[in-house]
Amino acid sequence: MTQSDRNALIAAYKERKTVAGVFAVICSATGEVWVGRSLHVETHRNGLWFSLRVGGYPNPGLQSAWRVHGEDGFRFEELDRLSTDLSSLERDGELKRRAALWKARLQARAL
Repeated sequence: MTQSDRNALIAAYKERKTVAGVFAVICSATGEVWVGRSLHVETHRNGLWFSLRVGGYPNPGLQSAWRVHGEDGFRFEELDRLSTDLSSLERDGELKRRAALWKARLQARAL
């Protein structure tokens, strides 16, 4: 790969549109559900799973359940996506509103 190819790939990565949304983490063994929101919902699972694997996730309930049931006992589900044309202020408010809606609908805990 040439330097110009590499620079083009980096530029394309920086210019890509990210998708904000709401997601759920579900424990298959217990049925417990946690709902969260992310500015990068498509890639949020990777960082979340990494934090849980190393034992550094800040939500003690989810971290504890992860220790008991392990990675295979959980799944990540994208629940809702926001339009990419919202302003950051609109996006933040809408994420909070939709996360609260999904939390109530699924009787879930917040992340």
